[in-house]
Amino acid sequence: MASAANCAVYFSSNTNCLTVFEIKNHSLPATFVSRHPNTFGRRSVRLSSSTTGINPLAAPSATAVENDGSLLDTVPTPKVIIDQDSDPDATIVEITFGDRLGALLDTMNALKSLGLNVTKANVYLDSSGKHNKFSITKASTGRKVEDPELLEAIRLTIINNLLEYHPESSSQLAMGATFGVEPPKEMVDVDIATHVRVRDDGPDRSLLFVETADRPGLLVDIVKTVTDINIAVESGEFDTEGLLAKATFHVNYKGKALIKPLQQVLANSLRYFLRRPTTEEASF
Repeated sequence: MASAANCAVYFSSNTNCLTVFEIKNHSLPATFVSRHPNTFGRRSVRLSSSTTGINPLAAPSATAVENDGSLLDTVPTPKVIIDQDSDPDATIVEITFGDRLGALLDTMNALKSLGLNVTKANVYLDSSGKHNKFSITKASTGRKVEDPELLEAIRLTIINNLLEYHPESSSQLAMGATFGVEPPKEMVDVDIATHVRVRDDGPDRSLLFVETADRPGLLVDIVKTVTDINIAVESGEFDTEGLLAKATFHVNYKGKALIKPLQQVLANSLRYFLRRPTTEEASF
């Protein structure tokens, strides 16, 4: 893919291309549930961005990018959507980066290396660019991905390849500050960017909305924070839009919608955690 025009966003079979970081997978007992609200269980282990490792290796040359004119255009906002709601049998991933993405064959191969079955769902165009959709299941079970840490590995794999094959995207991605050729001109203030809302979504579940500054491991951390207070995450959608991450999750407490006091507890817990992502428990 790296040798083609409008190269895609994933690992290349070209051995001369170096990855920007590597994904380290770990097993996570929590899963998204739809019928058994206690599947997550009550775990005391904190899962944070450290559970999904990113090891910097090498970034592509900025000079090479300038030579082909990629940095001379207005850089679109990269978007990565992980959708757990649309299909009951598969995880849907959508990737948009203006009109710069190609066939994404290496994207599919990179995701398959995570133990996944990947098929191209569809491609469509609109005013924001070319949208590439994939249907993903676990190779071992043939079912949709329910492990939050594997979902985060999928997200970071996509971002890794954006940074590698489209280095101009680094100025539009939070992780470009560390792993890209050009950091964002202005980073997001996490205190200002963090917004959390909870509302009823019928008698049996509530809808949780989270918007905050993006960082590695964020999806895992949000799910862990929610389940730490015995609230089950059924399904949802996690979007990476440039420097921001936006999540929408269906949640319940013992198979019922969250009552107002519990909604407030959930919102306060997430606001506190997300605004202090580097606080160490041992410091107290």
